[in-house]
Amino acid sequence: MHSQKIRVALIHDWLTDFGGAERVLLALHEIFPDAPIFTSFFRPENLPMFAEADVRTSYLQKIPFAKKHHRLFFPFMPAAVESFDLSEFDLVISDSSSGCAKGVITKPETLHICYCHNPNRALWDGSHEYLRLHENNFNWLARKMIPRQLMKMRIWDRVAADRVDYFLANSEFVSKRIQKYYQRDSVVIYPPVETKSFSPSEEKAKNYFLAVGRLIPYKRFDLAIQAANVLGVKLRVVGVGPEEKKLRAMAGPTVQFFGKVSEEILRRMYRECRALIFPQVEDFGLTAVEVQASGRPVVAFRGGGACETVRPNHSGIFFAEQTVSSLADALQRASAKRWVKKSIVKNAERFDVVNFKKNILQFVEEKLSEN
Repeated sequence: MHSQKIRVALIHDWLTDFGGAERVLLALHEIFPDAPIFTSFFRPENLPMFAEADVRTSYLQKIPFAKKHHRLFFPFMPAAVESFDLSEFDLVISDSSSGCAKGVITKPETLHICYCHNPNRALWDGSHEYLRLHENNFNWLARKMIPRQLMKMRIWDRVAADRVDYFLANSEFVSKRIQKYYQRDSVVIYPPVETKSFSPSEEKAKNYFLAVGRLIPYKRFDLAIQAANVLGVKLRVVGVGPEEKKLRAMAGPTVQFFGKVSEEILRRMYRECRALIFPQVEDFGLTAVEVQASGRPVVAFRGGGACETVRPNHSGIFFAEQTVSSLADALQRASAKRWVKKSIVKNAERFDVVNFKKNILQFVEEKLSEN
């Protein structure tokens, strides 16, 4: 295979915890096992799956305590990423969520493909919301300086996008944002989901709805809790985050918080629940696919990646407005409907890791042959 004859490097923003972006990197590492991984920070104790990988970190790694507080160093990451010497490589694949990884500097003849999870929201359409949410954390000087810093980062981010030869987007939703902010076309390759790790139950669903994710504002778990309160239905909330105290305060007697649970317990809850409540706008939305792979439907807000991962009336139901009444109505419709597990699982299989690897290799081969 042509791709095995070339020298490949993988670039990742930072390797500190395992999330959606790291799942993509792991799949890329499995496709190109000999490719070194360049990243700003690496916490191997949190990522044993990369123990055998050739991980090369930036000079920021040497700063005491920086690995645990890597987000504070975001303004310094562009320079750190630009310091990577990639002159020996023929193909560079950057896996970029914060936006820094795509800013590497390559030779003119090197093919640079960026798998973009999203143009950084804090720099673009979410910049004003970011400043509002963190306003109380800043002193008066920071409130004056941070907008200026965001402006500088925005300029760098736009310039960095021009260094990419081809963009891959993780959804049509993200593809439109790439076009908007970078003025670049992109090809959609959905991120990998280990659908075979999930399986439907032979038993009937138990009498509770499920909400899974970090307890942060944009996830809109407040809607799920308030809808459960109004209908008097059981809701189990899985996840931790800064909104936990506020969400617990508004929860009625039918709402339970489970904090962080093991993968085994989460898979069981996916199989058992009546449906997953997905009230947020996500770029893709991993949990919505995982619950479908478990044979259970999704009650989702009609926006973002859910419009691509959920088949209405086959694997889930949409609600049109992010309001309690709109969600409550959808929950009632989901409860009244008879769902076909095989149909739900089949929809999830479109996003299996096998398809991701096949599509990535096909794209790489095609672009290498054109060069």
